[in-house]
Amino acid sequence: MRVGLLGLGRIGAFHAATLAAHPEVTELVVSDAYGERAAEVAARVGAVAGDAFDADAIVVATPTSTHAELILKACAAGIPVFCEKPVAPTLEETARVVEAAKDGGTLVHIGFQRRFDAGYTAARAALRSGEVGDLHRVHMLTADPRPPAAEYIPLSGGIFRDCHIHDFDILRWVTGREVESVFATGANRGAAFFAEAGDVDTSAALLTLDDGTLVTMQGSRYNGAGYDVRMELAGTRCTMAVGLDERVPLTSAEAAVDFPKGEPWPDFGARFEAAYIAEIGAFLAAVRDRGPSPCTAEDALAALRIAEAAELSRRTGRPARVAEVTA
Repeated sequence: MRVGLLGLGRIGAFHAATLAAHPEVTELVVSDAYGERAAEVAARVGAVAGDAFDADAIVVATPTSTHAELILKACAAGIPVFCEKPVAPTLEETARVVEAAKDGGTLVHIGFQRRFDAGYTAARAALRSGEVGDLHRVHMLTADPRPPAAEYIPLSGGIFRDCHIHDFDILRWVTGREVESVFATGANRGAAFFAEAGDVDTSAALLTLDDGTLVTMQGSRYNGAGYDVRMELAGTRCTMAVGLDERVPLTSAEAAVDFPKGEPWPDFGARFEAAYIAEIGAFLAAVRDRGPSPCTAEDALAALRIAEAAELSRRTGRPARVAEVTA
């Protein structure tokens, strides 16, 4: 198939290499606001620079503020589209995309790559098979080794919408449950630009699922040891951990314990490289087979509603029910 790619920043350039090497892709057409960057990436991966909408499928990796407009354009043209998260900065815009995809029957796949990570996939299967037993508790952690650029923070939507939205999506996907309420807080322990933007650099939350299961979550923009993303499922038969590998940035205080031995993960790109490749493959397979989306716009809306509830809780200092967050 002929695939168009819009946006050639860090993740877009990575997708360009993945798409150019994929056997389903006969031609890759790349586009970027900076024409010289499009030409450079096209030459490097063996693509052509041109109109990305002249294609059988589209991949969107542009800035967040442009996502909804581009998805709606793809839906109007009936072209299957993969878009990096989030769908849009607001619930209203996200709901518009959900309705457009539904009305037009267009395949819309939102890029929550953790669904394609081997560890999360195994944990989901273990929970459903009964290997974990009855689920009593979940813990999640997302910690960046260093903060984003200062100019990015005011546009990011805040740590719950920008960073933890991945936790909210994977929590729904792994457990098969919905979040009913969130009690969230945050702190500023680093650079002043977080507080100046009304954001925090350190986060914590207690979530309650619709079956009463308790979920704890932590986040940081200053995890200097490396990139740390984990999930623990504590059940009546075992406690299973995702992300507890030789490269997890942990140091044991116990004598004679030398785990982990590997070089810590430097960033999300290295940690989830295989997952990013797998999600693009899943999208192309869905286009080829005219199958369903592996991660729908409805899924993205559900995760954003949890993020909105978390931000509401942080700002008001009270628990917030997801049901009170509406577009």
